[in-house]
Amino acid sequence: MIKLGYAETDITPKMPMQLVGFNRKDNTSRGVLKPLYAQVAVWESKDRCCLITIDSIGFKRELADELRSKVRSILKVSSDKVMLCFSHCHSAPNIDDSEEYFKMVCENIVIAVQRAEADMHLVLVGWDNAEVTIGVNRRENNTKLDQRAGILKVCGLDKEERKLLLVRVTAHCNVLKRDNYLISPDYFGNIRELLQEKFGCPVMVVQGSAGNIAPKYFCSAETPIDARGEQYIRSDTALEDMAAAVYEKLSQRIALIEVADKSVIDMYSREMSLYADVPSLAVAENIAEEAKRYCGIDGTAWLEEIETLRNAGVYRQKETVEVQYFAIGRWCICGVPYELMVEFALEAMEQLKNQFFYVNGYTNGCLSYFPTEDEYDRGGYEVYWSILIYYKYFNRVFPFERDSASKLIEFIIGNAPITCLL
Repeated sequence: MIKLGYAETDITPKMPMQLVGFNRKDNTSRGVLKPLYAQVAVWESKDRCCLITIDSIGFKRELADELRSKVRSILKVSSDKVMLCFSHCHSAPNIDDSEEYFKMVCENIVIAVQRAEADMHLVLVGWDNAEVTIGVNRRENNTKLDQRAGILKVCGLDKEERKLLLVRVTAHCNVLKRDNYLISPDYFGNIRELLQEKFGCPVMVVQGSAGNIAPKYFCSAETPIDARGEQYIRSDTALEDMAAAVYEKLSQRIALIEVADKSVIDMYSREMSLYADVPSLAVAENIAEEAKRYCGIDGTAWLEEIETLRNAGVYRQKETVEVQYFAIGRWCICGVPYELMVEFALEAMEQLKNQFFYVNGYTNGCLSYFPTEDEYDRGGYEVYWSILIYYKYFNRVFPFERDSASKLIEFIIGNAPITCLL
């Protein structure tokens, strides 16, 4: 039998904070549009594991590991039994900028884990997909999308009372653009509110492989680079529009999902190594010039870091990659701490022939974009330019080597739960 304990906690800061996600000189917040939340689901069948969703762009690895360690100690499990799913919200505080805020978030989540653990109930689960259109591929000449809204439905033993809905979607959490300075969970908050109202139970939302997927609706007086074209819809109610599009399709599926006692629950991690070059100064200077010309990004500090590394004889950087799985029967979330492009999710689903296998980014951290080989060749913001700003959070100055995408997909498939292969 499966047990579930659920709790949530408010993680909205009480004072102005530095926001993160847009390249602008002033990132200081100017109020709160809607509160931020962390939600905790403690699961138990043979073993115990914990899924936590957090309204945040994502932590660097050291901070994510620290929080997972705190949760692990409470539940008396290994760290790979704790999965952090970040929404990748661009209207939330920069956790790396405030030790005090990070401490508050950890303390609140720890209390929520304790509450969830103390309130475990027997449940039944079922799953399905609904097809939703809330994203646009923002890479030139790329139309690939993952339109699966994955639904995990959790009910009491009477099969009537809903205990939880877990919804997985794929679109960048930046409906609000760079002219917004209000703290907000972006459209994830609106999905939660609308679905909780309609279905009468808590709703957790997790982000898919959205590295190259922008939201279809946006709210801004500007027209940013990821909202140019007739496929994007400017709207004063863009947050509500995104949530409504999800609800419209989910409302046709929720009641039809049959729930049962699915006895096989598992959460585990596997590790692999990937490598990134430290480019020559000539190559780096060309990239910095392009980033300045097309995006107004100042790459001075990045160039200095590359020069420092090369002077120290460092020409290649190694990174250990954690791939984590959370599976219930054929349904499975597979997460890695990167902004994966959508092709990772589509390729894994197709090779496994399992529409309920979801590859997600922003899991246990957020450590740079991860392009496919084709997109690597095209370059641009997601491949090179963004790292000029955020390299200091990644302990890496360049994208992974070109064939890393194929290696990661092969590793994901090779280590997938046996129940996902049936």
